[in-house]
Amino acid sequence: MNYIAPVWLPGGNLQTIWPALYGRRVKGALPQYRRERWSTPDADFIDVDFSVVKPKAEQHTLLVLFHGLEGSSASHYAQAFADFSQEQGIAYAVPHFRGCSGELNWAPRAYHSGDYAEIGWVLQRFRAHHNGPIVVVGVSLGGNALLRWAQEMGNAAASVVSAVAAVSSPLDLTAGGNAIGKGFNRFVYTRMFLNTMKPKALRKLDQHPGLFDRTKLVNAKNLYEFDNVFTAPLHGFRNTADYWAKASARPHLGQIKIPALVVNARNDPFVPASCLPCQKEVGSHVTLWQPAHGGHVGFPQGRLPSHVFAMPESVGGWLLQHK
Repeated sequence: MNYIAPVWLPGGNLQTIWPALYGRRVKGALPQYRRERWSTPDADFIDVDFSVVKPKAEQHTLLVLFHGLEGSSASHYAQAFADFSQEQGIAYAVPHFRGCSGELNWAPRAYHSGDYAEIGWVLQRFRAHHNGPIVVVGVSLGGNALLRWAQEMGNAAASVVSAVAAVSSPLDLTAGGNAIGKGFNRFVYTRMFLNTMKPKALRKLDQHPGLFDRTKLVNAKNLYEFDNVFTAPLHGFRNTADYWAKASARPHLGQIKIPALVVNARNDPFVPASCLPCQKEVGSHVTLWQPAHGGHVGFPQGRLPSHVFAMPESVGGWLLQHK
């Protein structure tokens, strides 16, 4: 990915914040979705949004996108991938992680960065109902979880999907968690995430009294403290350190046996360049793209106000080459 940021958008923070707020996401009208509600194996539900645009070919490709922390089908990158899919004449779907579709899920759980079991049953359901090739992209948290699924599946992943890609994913959750908990990142990004995550967690506590300590959650000042009270114990981890260690995809990239693209800008404020893998440690099935610029799921291009077409076109094009 030969990405070069506009000269008027210097630095990882601007390249993260500006395109998410102001960058053009689509070349025409915003995508329209058809929603399906899927029952989960644990008597809960997820909502899946499908593009209403009909694919061009009968044996068409399906592109599945797993969103990032607190994301949805309305996220700027999800809409940009929808636009790419429409241009390519392929099907497109965004499964929402638990509680991210606008309605709180029922079970005493949410979602997390290493939830490869959730990724697995979702992809198996797509496979059971789609006859053509399936390619998958995960963004940030969704990308790390997707890579963990590919790692756990090994050779068997090829029977489900043709190729996967992870964009701006925190492959080392400890390094990423520490980065987002300091300085400007803590003031802007941590506050943004906790402003939505805390209310949803408290609503979950209303559903399931006694699930966790309300006072400790309300007082959580960063993602480490939030995960220690909520995410880790609700999903079977001892604490945040245990969760971040076991859920990180970086230590297991060599176990992936299907074509996998891993894209990380080296100025991503969430993912320090020092924690990114090199090619010799990931194996022959994994391709690394590590441009100097791009921020966190930013990759803006063009004149003011910019657009975010470059990343979906590059990543989507790579996936279609490996379908």
